[in-house]
Amino acid sequence: MKQISNQLKLLFFGTFITIMGCTAQEERPNILFVLCDDLGYNDVGFNGSTDIITPELDKLAKDGTIFTSAYVAHPFCGPSRASILTGRYPQQMGTAFNLHSNSSMNDADNMGIPTQETYMSKVLQDAGYYTSALGKWHLGSAPKFHPNERGFDNFYGFLGGGHNYFPAKYQKDYQKQVKAGNKEIRDYILPLEHNGKEVKETEYVTDALSREAIKDIKLASTKKEPFFIYLAYNAPHVPLEAKEEDLKVFSSIKDKDRRTYAAMVYAVDRGVGKIVKALKETNQYDNTLIVFLSDNGGNFDHGANNYPLKGSKGDAWEGGYRVPMFFHYPNKIAKGQQFDFPVSSLDLYPTFAKLANAKIPNDKKIAGKDIMESVINKTDAHKEDMIYCLRYRHGFSDVGARLGDWKITRMGNEPWRLTNITEDIHEKKNMAGRYPERLKKMVAETQKWTEGFAQPLWYYSAKDEELWKDGRMPQYNETFEVDMLTDLPTKK
Repeated sequence: MKQISNQLKLLFFGTFITIMGCTAQEERPNILFVLCDDLGYNDVGFNGSTDIITPELDKLAKDGTIFTSAYVAHPFCGPSRASILTGRYPQQMGTAFNLHSNSSMNDADNMGIPTQETYMSKVLQDAGYYTSALGKWHLGSAPKFHPNERGFDNFYGFLGGGHNYFPAKYQKDYQKQVKAGNKEIRDYILPLEHNGKEVKETEYVTDALSREAIKDIKLASTKKEPFFIYLAYNAPHVPLEAKEEDLKVFSSIKDKDRRTYAAMVYAVDRGVGKIVKALKETNQYDNTLIVFLSDNGGNFDHGANNYPLKGSKGDAWEGGYRVPMFFHYPNKIAKGQQFDFPVSSLDLYPTFAKLANAKIPNDKKIAGKDIMESVINKTDAHKEDMIYCLRYRHGFSDVGARLGDWKITRMGNEPWRLTNITEDIHEKKNMAGRYPERLKKMVAETQKWTEGFAQPLWYYSAKDEELWKDGRMPQYNETFEVDMLTDLPTKK
């Protein structure tokens, strides 16, 4: 009798442990990371847009936390995306230039984010998450850099830096190139792929990516395991191509580029609405963290609006790398919150890992911080450290760095500027002359940050490569020189 009692105890204990393990598994959130391409700060309703309507995104944003001071680590595509997935600034890895498709100038097989860098996807995959990358990659096209080799169970999309949107058109152009015997075909018209195999897409690309996200959500629900979906829309990046039904919604916008751009953003919004519906239908909505942001600022030349920020894509002004962003997570984040402290896209890696109870390798370097508790408690996770931006140009560097309410900026080898970015979001007043010691301290701290930089692994152009090889770049000493005779307040 005593033996039976002990067996029952062991059975009960084993069942309890199993139940607790399942509960712990279920408590870990799904993570849906929605990334837009070149989306302007003012091009979504929740950030103040008056001409572009985004009802589905607005609903999620208002039911979660809107970040008013969210920054990415670089003001254009490839380097920014590399930073998101690695948790490091691109200059620290030698990846501060966009990948170039011209293989005659570079060894394409060795152009990609170093394989020793562990992506957030790999960390989540090892923790038992189903992982999927959808859409734009732009982090290396050789087999060793492929999403399936970097922690993603599933990949549907394109490996290059952009793509045309209408299959009937780009497939026809592609076939023409093939028949002409061209070996170097522009990646914007290449076939989309699914886990290394070409597919013949039939839908407008934005709609196709939304469709694939819904498939993954339904698949994950049958697997009874949490998911991490990296949904990297190429919209509203050029070429500006929109569906007629979406263009009609914005017929009141007279400027053609702005109207097409608006319709492209609307297609993303429409897709997100369908994705949310799928989350609800599979009972995964409440336990899914939805993160939405852009990879960099909007491009003024192609229909974007970054108001009230100064600058455009590629700049160290706020408009280059301050982006619209929100968290939506019903199980953990209260509705109707606004978070005004600065945060970085670099913070997403450690934040996701902590939520997933995932182990980051001991030798993995991370530049960001886990911000979830700070978001919930409305505290400044970066109170003691700066958030940086540095963009290499021909012969000099543009620099931006923020600490609390203050930001330093140097653009185009003009004098350094110091701005109280909280009071002067337009970056009109240069306070360098009034607070010279603050300027010097922030510039010195930013220069110290560059000490951990690596030599670029590739260059975007032959001119860039020439400047680095003959010693005319990076010229950090010149960049970080503060001349108080010229760094005076201006009336601009």
